[in-house]
Amino acid sequence: MKRKDLQYVYPAIFHRNTDNSYTVCFPDLPGCITEGKTLENAMYMAQSALAQWINYLTDKKNTIPDASPVKKIKKNNGDFVNLIYAEVQDTRAVKRTVSIPKWMDEKVIQSRLSLSKVLQDALKIKLA
Repeated sequence: MKRKDLQYVYPAIFHRNTDNSYTVCFPDLPGCITEGKTLENAMYMAQSALAQWINYLTDKKNTIPDASPVKKIKKNNGDFVNLIYAEVQDTRAVKRTVSIPKWMDEKVIQSRLSLSKVLQDALKIKLA
């Protein structure tokens, strides 16, 4: 499946619960639901849920649906609709040729380490 984009904006319905927490759902992404104890937390959780849901659809090779216009979203009284933005990292593996000293390669083999995993972990730290 080909990704459409790595930046997504979808409308989300925010429902305020009796304990003042919020439940958030995405009408265009059935099953994508999250909660937050405060509105700020619910916004953060919605962004995270959206990114994870897009990654899930991509991993399963499902179509990523288009976002509906906000005006077409049906909501209950007291609910409100807000656009949620999420950036999704392209996690597909790419092959790269790397060079390391022979002694290091021998140590990697002896240690039964995954060179790819070690490199990914080191790059995550370096790029953070």
